[in-house]
Amino acid sequence: MSTTPSLPPLLWLFALCNFVLGTGAFGMTGYLGPLAEDLGVSVGAAGQTMTAYALANALLAPWVMVATGRWPRRRVMLLALGLFGAGTVISAAAPHLGVLLFGRVLMGVGAVFTPVAAGVTMALVPPQQRGQALSRTFLGMSLSYVLGVPFGAWLGLAFGWQWPLWAVALSAGAMLVLVHRWVPRHAGTPGAGFQGLGRLLRQREIGLTLLLTLLYFSAIFTVSAYMGPVQLALNPLSPTALTASLTVLGLAGVCGTLLGGWAADRHGPRPTLRWQIGVMAMALALAPFTAGQHLLTLLAFGAMSVCGFGMMTPQQSRLAESAFDQAPMLLSLNASMVYIGTAAGAALGGAAIPWLGFERLSWIGAGFAALGALTLLPRWRTLAPPPRHTP
Repeated sequence: MSTTPSLPPLLWLFALCNFVLGTGAFGMTGYLGPLAEDLGVSVGAAGQTMTAYALANALLAPWVMVATGRWPRRRVMLLALGLFGAGTVISAAAPHLGVLLFGRVLMGVGAVFTPVAAGVTMALVPPQQRGQALSRTFLGMSLSYVLGVPFGAWLGLAFGWQWPLWAVALSAGAMLVLVHRWVPRHAGTPGAGFQGLGRLLRQREIGLTLLLTLLYFSAIFTVSAYMGPVQLALNPLSPTALTASLTVLGLAGVCGTLLGGWAADRHGPRPTLRWQIGVMAMALALAPFTAGQHLLTLLAFGAMSVCGFGMMTPQQSRLAESAFDQAPMLLSLNASMVYIGTAAGAALGGAAIPWLGFERLSWIGAGFAALGALTLLPRWRTLAPPPRHTP
């Protein structure tokens, strides 16, 4: 009688690293006000720090993957954490917005750690456990929304915006030491370059997978970037009730991360994704009709969080199934789609507010989710060339 091997304990370290990265990446949204006031800029200008981070990761991280393609994966992880930590220190010490943006660019490049760790994760486990393994690795990113971002907001508002950044910088240094100590020197598979990437991207399955990531992150952040005002537009809430609601939605995302990995291993990535994107589209379409019913509003946006965070693991599994030997580069490109979708969703959501208002903003997200569902139609798979499987 065969037994399923347990997941490597090393994945908990990757989850902890992703928690630090997620807190550093998104925590600044909680203390933009004092940051803008101290640097003498508008809140809108200070908000470009997120854009700088996202674009740096989307445009520069794949080139880092190529430049370090022949390096051992541990060395790439150490470089990534070093860049992220250095960028955080520069951001914390920034005397003006220009220096802060430069620091955020370095942090965005350092976030290449996440796809590298995902590639190592898939190399450490058998194919039937990749979904659960990836969900554990990405658990830290989900938890950063629930724990790291609120803690950073409290620290920044209570003691000054530099303190959360110093805390993240110190944590990144600690992660660098732990990775150096605990990750084997030659863990994972070698990195991949651009050779053969054009041929892979011409495969319909890979192109549709990356397109789906772009679309569903656009759907999520059309609403999530303005979740506080959206919640208040639908229901009159006290500050305490609003904080509790946002915490519940963050916990829903954590549950979605774990459920997505389990479902991908048990039912396969594509069937799991069809249910997730379908439920997300329906929840976003119905959310405006929950006005005045707080529990129903939480249910709608909770479903969005469960499905949205849960889709990341099946998407990674699809890419690994399509071309395992090019998985590190494909995962980096997938991360680029995440951040491009984040920026696009926030920008389009902001542009739609004057016409739809906060209470109907989720309809834009529902449209993106519906477009994402089209990429999973069975006929696309029929027309696609057979994916390349590497055990």
